[in-house]
Amino acid sequence: MENTQNSSMNTSFCNYLHSLSQTPYKLQRRMLATGTPDQELNQVRLRSGADMKRRLSWFDLVALGVGGMLGVGVFVTTGPVARSISGPAVFISYIIAGISALLSSMCYTEFSIAIPVAGGAFSYLRVTFGEFVGYFAGANILMEYVLSNAAVARSFTEYLCSTFGVEDPNLWRVEVHGFVEGYNMLDFPAVALILLLTLCLCHSTKESSILNLAMTIFHVVFFGFIIIAGFWNGSPKNLMGSPGGLAPFGVKGVVDGAAIVYFSYIGYDSVSTLAEEIRNPSRNLPVGIVGSVLVVSSLYCLMALAICFMAPYNQISHKASFAVAFQRMGWKWASNLVGAGATLGIVASLLVAMLGQARYLCVIARAGLVPAWLAKVHPSAGTPLNATLFLVLEIISIGTLLVFYLVANALIYRRYVVMTNNPPHHILLFLFFLTATSFAFSLSWKLEHQWWSLPVFGGVLIMGTAIFHYIVPSSRLQLEWSVPLMPWPAVISIFLNVFLMTSLKLLSFKRFGIWASLIVLFYLVYGVHSTYRAEEMERVGENGLSVNPTISQDTKIDIQQL
Repeated sequence: MENTQNSSMNTSFCNYLHSLSQTPYKLQRRMLATGTPDQELNQVRLRSGADMKRRLSWFDLVALGVGGMLGVGVFVTTGPVARSISGPAVFISYIIAGISALLSSMCYTEFSIAIPVAGGAFSYLRVTFGEFVGYFAGANILMEYVLSNAAVARSFTEYLCSTFGVEDPNLWRVEVHGFVEGYNMLDFPAVALILLLTLCLCHSTKESSILNLAMTIFHVVFFGFIIIAGFWNGSPKNLMGSPGGLAPFGVKGVVDGAAIVYFSYIGYDSVSTLAEEIRNPSRNLPVGIVGSVLVVSSLYCLMALAICFMAPYNQISHKASFAVAFQRMGWKWASNLVGAGATLGIVASLLVAMLGQARYLCVIARAGLVPAWLAKVHPSAGTPLNATLFLVLEIISIGTLLVFYLVANALIYRRYVVMTNNPPHHILLFLFFLTATSFAFSLSWKLEHQWWSLPVFGGVLIMGTAIFHYIVPSSRLQLEWSVPLMPWPAVISIFLNVFLMTSLKLLSFKRFGIWASLIVLFYLVYGVHSTYRAEEMERVGENGLSVNPTISQDTKIDIQQL
């Protein structure tokens, strides 16, 4: 028996080495391999076994989008940005960031209607630019979900402590000796929260949506209290009469502030991953994605104005800005209320983020890029149970911006190549031109040298886009919903995402480089071999030698009838 096992292991190892030797050929076949929306909805989707249940309506999507974005970001970023970067014009920074988020959300919306599956950006990029680009984007956004969820869950303990008047959150944590300082505190309240939300998500998406809806309503009411109290007890003099006026740090400060507050908007993309669980996606998805961004943008701008009404910008506290502002007003009890509201926002934000990350992992597994076990949908609950549980075992930034940037590029490519007969290399050249000029403009802005280059690069970008719009024909097909005034919204989204990426610190790029190397290595040693093997099996089935019994023409779905 032992000899048989050793022989089997040796054979498997030799087969794997032989498979690795064929990596260049497999890369050539799979890296740029694209599918169609029909394949995503039928052939690929059916690999999960059971279907996800369509029980969500447009108000569920709006609530989930708002809940995913209304986390702690506005409490963490508004005060420091107002005091040191934008001044009282921080609300303009939120408007600029909101426009960028709105343009990106519109790109997501058109794709989510054309390809209403749970894969989000992964599926959109895979059918447009090929398997590797989709995998690279999906792996990056999964990393952002996992890392940001860990940080947000840890901040849950801090805000929960402030709600009960506990000054040191480490009192609720357990110190582990032998670990590096700063990484030696076990956060049991955060772990308990993650486990509780996981059980909720595994049980039912609809029940999770109802829970999120209740929390989001209370959170919006809480925001309304802060806004009304700020305007009622504040003064316009603090906004307009501050030292240096409305924008003491100039236009550059306002734009730099937008790059920081933009991360308060991250979360709307989770809505697109619910496409398989929505009734009437062509109507409800645009309302859910775009509507949630508009609601959150309005609330953020009003919150920023409220705090600048309550105190001059140079007196706003860097930490716990809103709580300190209320204390100076004589409302000490409101400080605890801010902690309670932020705690509720963290729970809603985590719920939506965990919901989205599980669906990303599920669809990546459907494609064969990670083990197929993660793609399974529970037949009675109608949720990606295995993917949800797996991500609990894992303990916002450049990766997310990169994905938004890629989706905007993919939308232009889809409109002007996939849906028309334009030569692909012409469109790819235009996309390279957009990226290069956007990067040149952003670098000139960051280095603060040779300001004459800003109007030059900006003018070249606008002129190049205008020429492209005039001479390159776009798709004439009637779509259920499409981004208007193309290619301008997608071009602006590309520019803003490149601009915001260049504002990040060097540490973000180092972390991104390490993660990118790891996911490319995983693709080379596992992903490309798995998808190539699946492709060969399907080809054999098409030739009549064998047929996968789970995929039949009787189960084929018409996109227009969803």
